[in-house]
Amino acid sequence: MVMDKRNEHLEHLSEIRSLMERSSRFISLSGLSGIAAGIFALMGAAAVYIYFDITPFSTIHPHLSYGDVNAAAERWGIDYLSFFFLNAALVLICALAAGIFFTTRKAKRKGQKIWDSLTQKLLLNLMIPLVAGGIFCLAMIKYGLFGLVAPATLIFYGLALVNGGKYTLSDIHYLGLCEIGLGLIALFNVGYGLEFWAIGFGILHIIYGAVMYFKYEKE
Repeated sequence: MVMDKRNEHLEHLSEIRSLMERSSRFISLSGLSGIAAGIFALMGAAAVYIYFDITPFSTIHPHLSYGDVNAAAERWGIDYLSFFFLNAALVLICALAAGIFFTTRKAKRKGQKIWDSLTQKLLLNLMIPLVAGGIFCLAMIKYGLFGLVAPATLIFYGLALVNGGKYTLSDIHYLGLCEIGLGLIALFNVGYGLEFWAIGFGILHIIYGAVMYFKYEKE
């Protein structure tokens, strides 16, 4: 009898804790969306290597940006700048679509709301560093500082994750710190920006997604 009551109290406490967590943090993020984003990022990086006909960590470009490898590069009927923008746009669209799909599916399964004031706060805190970083990167492209674009995207993306991490699971915060650290290292290894970009947006996302999936989703 005593054990039954104790178990009942523990269940009530668990339910209260779950309700408090739902009301203060957005917990519908799916690990599968992180894995998908990482795969799309690696595919995008692979397309760049094929376009420039180079290999990762090649000694051909130890101190050069990818634009400097062949400033007049044009393959598949498209110049290298247009290719970069198109490639980045496709990766972003695919990653966002996968994120929306998997996160929405997880929220429906758990009976959680996908759009509320908490979601709005999360997105707002994510967007501020992302928009600022996007404008900053456009300015660097305008002035020909191509080699700093990849490190900057990692740093500002990491700042966005750290800034929005207080509204969701703590794993996002740690991913953000890793992205910032990787971006800072990339600043001093300019010729290898794409490699660091692939590690940050590709490999780290896949690792993060797998951890999230097995930690919170796998039953």
